[in-house]
Formats: sequence, structure tokens, C-alpha cells
Amino acid sequence: MIELLRAWFQRYFSNPQIVSLGLVLIIGAGIVLLLGHLLAPLIAALVVAFVLEGAIGWLCRLGMPRLPAVWLVFLIFIAGVALFVGGLVPLLMSQITEFMRELPKMVAQGQDALRTLPARYPHFISQAQIDGLMGELRHALATFGQRVLSLSLASVIGLISLIIYLILVPLLVFFFLKDKQMLLDWATGLLPKQRALATEVWREVNIKFVGYVRGKILEILVVWAASYASFAAFGLNYGLLLGVLVGLSVVIPYVGAAVVTVPVVFVAYIQWGFTSDFVYVVSAYAIIQFLDGNLLVPLLFSEMVNLHPVAIMTAVLLFGGLWGVWGVFFAIPLATLVQAVAHALKRATTPPGLIP
Repeated sequence: MIELLRAWFQRYFSNPQIVSLGLVLIIGAGIVLLLGHLLAPLIAALVVAFVLEGAIGWLCRLGMPRLPAVWLVFLIFIAGVALFVGGLVPLLMSQITEFMRELPKMVAQGQDALRTLPARYPHFISQAQIDGLMGELRHALATFGQRVLSLSLASVIGLISLIIYLILVPLLVFFFLKDKQMLLDWATGLLPKQRALATEVWREVNIKFVGYVRGKILEILVVWAASYASFAAFGLNYGLLLGVLVGLSVVIPYVGAAVVTVPVVFVAYIQWGFTSDFVYVVSAYAIIQFLDGNLLVPLLFSEMVNLHPVAIMTAVLLFGGLWGVWGVFFAIPLATLVQAVAHALKRATTPPGLIP
């Protein structure tokens, strides 16, 4: 056993390139784990800068100098943020307030509908099952109410944090874009000199990472716009709120679509019952989900490494548990990073003549 451990240690840690790669990964993960909550505005600004860099590069390829391109893209970004905060957020908040006010009445309607099920389908569901389901529903609503109350008590702190984000993140984005090369040179100077393997991994991951972030943001916007347009066309209540939920659901692969189906179907049923309008809305929602999974995702993420669904779900659970929302959002790129590191280690420890 000792000989096996010694052989394994010599195989991997006798190579300075592998040691350098390991140090970079350990230090990076340590910074995110220990200081991630403090560096959240910095991480958010880096993500936005990654997304905007594509537009800047496109303008530069058309012949525009980088600094004017940075200013143009940054001003468009600021205008978009202002439009979102000043136009969309108030409408969204009004729908959330209205939904919370009407929720008890909607739940009562749902309970009345549940009580009729044993009489309609006695062979499939019993009164005891309905009573147990309604007890769990009441418990869930009580827990939800407590969470809403705790959120309302922390609203002042949340408002202060939001103001900080709205000021600090755009400033960081501007400097990340304006001084990109200087910051990259500074960060490179901090890395070990024996970093060829780390550079190889970064180049492989960077292409997929940037493509994934841009594609995921575009997917969120497209799914949200299509859902909201469909809900508004049929006159579904809380169409904007439900459209936002459907758009955000694509962040969590597989699970997000299943979870957000519940409020969409629930609101449609409370509004119309089992009528043709209910069928039309649910059908439109199902078509959007189908097109997202079978057309939009393959189109946007064709360059991403194909990962098995089990690997994706494992990454969501692992990185979501470690880093919360950010971990869920970046689960697939982080899984790709693990895959790239594994491939790099295999290449580094395999004799050149044996590499397939």
C-alpha cells in the first residue's frame, strides 16, 4: 500500500507543471470559498465584463479603437441596466405584491378543487390522502410566510446591498474592460513560472466558459421573452412574474423547468379551470420548454463539452452546495474545468508515445 502511494505521489507531484496547476486551483478555490461572499460584486463584475467583451471585440474587428468601443458598449450596458431598474423592476414588484395578496384566496380555491377529487376518482385517491396533502400544504404556506417576514425585516439591509451593487459593479465592469490587458499582465505575474499546464487548462476552459456565460444569459432572455409574450397573449395573470421565473429556471438544468411548471399550471388553473384557455397556455408553455431543450440549447452551447446528465446534476448539487446561486449558474463550466484538468493530468503523466 505504501509503495502504491509512493508511486502515485512520484507520478503526479514530481512534475513541477502539475504542482503549479494544483497550487493555482487550490488558491483559487480557497479564495472563493473563504471570501466569496465578500467578493460577490467583483465576481458579478467579472461575469458582466466577460459577456461585454464579445461585443467590444466585434467592434474592434470592424476597425473601431478599443477605448471608444469600451465606452460605447459600457454606455449601452448602463442604459440597459437603467431601463431594467426603472421600468421592469417596478412592474415586477407590483405583480409580486398582488400575487402575495391573492395567494390565500388562490390556495383556498385549490383546496376546494382537491376536496372534490376523492368523489370523482375514488379508485385513485382517498380522502385520507387529500387530508394529508392539505396538511403539508398548510405547513409549507406557514413556513413560506415566515420566510417572507424574515425577508421583509431584512429589506433595509437588502436595499443597501442593492445600492452598493448598482454603483460598484458598473465601475468595476468599466475598469475591467478599459484596463483588461494591464490587469491580465498583473495577474499573470502572480502565477508560478512553471505554468504551461495551467495555461493549457485555462485556454481550454476559457473558450467554453465565456461561450457558456454568454449563451446562458441569452437563453434566459429568449425564454423569458417568449414565455412573457405567450402568457400576455392569452391574458394569464402575473404573466411578467411567471415569465421571469421561467427564464430564470434555465439556470438549473432539468430541475428548474420541472419546478417552475408548478406555479404556471397552478395560476392557469385558478384563473380558468380545466378549460380551453388552460390547455392553450399549458401547451404554449410546453412548446417553449421543448424548443428550449431541443433547439435553443444545442444552438447556443454546441461548443460546450457534452456532459452526461448525471455529471451535470452532480455538478449542480456539489457546486450549488458550496457556492449557492453562483455555484448553480457555473455548475457546467466548473464541471468542464474538472474534465479539462483530468485530461491535462492524463496527458502530463502519459509518455508521449502512448498518448492516443
